[in-house]
Amino acid sequence: MEILHKVPRIRFMAQRKICYVISALIVVGSLAAEAVNGLNLAVDFTGGVVVEASFSGTADLDRTRAALHSAGYSEVQVQNFGSSRDVLVRLPPLGANESANTLTQKISAALGSVDSSVQLRRTEVVGPQVGKELMVKGATALGITALLILLYIAVRFRWKFGIGAVLATLHDPFVVVGVFAITGMTFDLTVLAAVLAVIGYSINETVVVFDRVRELFPQMRKSEPLEVFDRAINETLSRTLITKFATLIVVVALYAFGGEALRGFGLALIVGILAVTYSSIWIASGVALDLGSSHRDLMPSERRAPVDDLP
Repeated sequence: MEILHKVPRIRFMAQRKICYVISALIVVGSLAAEAVNGLNLAVDFTGGVVVEASFSGTADLDRTRAALHSAGYSEVQVQNFGSSRDVLVRLPPLGANESANTLTQKISAALGSVDSSVQLRRTEVVGPQVGKELMVKGATALGITALLILLYIAVRFRWKFGIGAVLATLHDPFVVVGVFAITGMTFDLTVLAAVLAVIGYSINETVVVFDRVRELFPQMRKSEPLEVFDRAINETLSRTLITKFATLIVVVALYAFGGEALRGFGLALIVGILAVTYSSIWIASGVALDLGSSHRDLMPSERRAPVDDLP
């Protein structure tokens, strides 16, 4: 199945330096947003208490927030969860002399003052130490992934391709995290899982293009490397459009109808898929081209036969 019946002749590599500037601005903007706004980390990372409650009718978030403030919980976050009747309450970690049962009773009483028929569906307590461990493990997972990708590409292709692939792979998480820093959406374990999925998706897309480059280099030895890269991207463009469109249909549906719990996961994948499409074309391939990749890089190294000793 193909969308494009003829292979286009788009000069992708001609715009690569402009894309370098755009990517640099995106990465710097993401770092600035993280430094200024920070990430709205969920209790998965910070520790704290999450309470899910279901009201008999449409929940009044302002009254609910005011009732919790009156109960002594000033640092509380209240938001709809899934529907207008469901509410998610996020609280700081428990105090030294406070138990989960005591907190549940206080929350139930406070919410009951707003709606006597309210039901508490779930109460989850995450300690601050557990949150720190999850944060460290998440950062470690990202670092190990980048290292393994570099080794994989360097072995399968050459180091020039490996550097391009790693830069593209690191570029995509910066875009996703930057969006969450700017929007203030909750960054939880599901979003971290989406970021790791984007990294795998990125390397897969890059390998598809690089495989085609490797196939074309022997066939186009008299052509400039720039022409080879452009040809490879154009020949894989139809496949790229099909896979991205099919994946986006599912992810957009997940974002729109998956409820509050999966909204961050869906947004991270939507942004990641668009970033992957961009980076695999202009960043990974562009960097590999500018590092001087040619057909010689993909040729096996020559081995000279040993010279016999003279009589």
